[in-house]
Amino acid sequence: MGKIVAIVNQKGGVGKTTTAINVAASLAVLEKKILLIDADPQANASSGVGIDVNTVHNSIYEALIGKTTALEAIIHTELKGFDLIASHIDLVGAEIEMLNLPDREQILKSIIEKVKDLYDYIFIDCSPSLGLITVNALTAANSVIIPVQCEYFALEGLGKLLNTVKLIQARLNPKLEIEGFLLTMYDARLRLANQVVEEVRRHFGKMVFQTLIQRNVKLGESPSFGKPVILYDAASVGTANYLNMAKEILQNNDAKNKSKTEETKTNQ
Repeated sequence: MGKIVAIVNQKGGVGKTTTAINVAASLAVLEKKILLIDADPQANASSGVGIDVNTVHNSIYEALIGKTTALEAIIHTELKGFDLIASHIDLVGAEIEMLNLPDREQILKSIIEKVKDLYDYIFIDCSPSLGLITVNALTAANSVIIPVQCEYFALEGLGKLLNTVKLIQARLNPKLEIEGFLLTMYDARLRLANQVVEEVRRHFGKMVFQTLIQRNVKLGESPSFGKPVILYDAASVGTANYLNMAKEILQNNDAKNKSKTEETKTNQ
């Protein structure tokens, strides 16, 4: 049964889509079966893995309004084991169309239910807002990854996001956990970047991933070629960073599953 992870931050330009594409691709290279759902109307995750969104007829939009199923919307990318449900600019209107539907916050969850057993991990790339589709993603997810850029206003808006997560936990999804905060756009030469790393780690402790995503030209270039960085330049710093991140996710989840199994044995 696949673990569903929403990648979310209402602040734009923090490396959210870059993380969604490259963590998914890295886990696929590590022989996990991965589905990436592009839930952002800008459709950058879709074009970033080489999909021409103008040729997509079954996107997440059609699935949300009941015109197609998740299974029909799945597209295989060029990387084995890495599938995508693409986005489309029409998704902008989906929130309005969903407003009067019953259980409107649960629609994405019911779509994913049909395919989650086919994958090890399902990632949802959310738009930089806290609208109804992001609420749907958080309601469907088991956990969230929050990218935080190593820049001046890094912690700005995080309080609002964490409040939203708490609201979702209280009202819609009590099992939602924070998978971790991921520090992105790190430049070791900048004193400010190091201060941000220190501050975020002081604030959130063990919830912060050990892996830092460094500023890297190849990471910036790869989406314009429609490839995850691991296919664009396997020897790049960006590739190494995201592979480390993928390994850290696997280790953390193995450790969690182990402790849950031991807890169950103790309680029996």
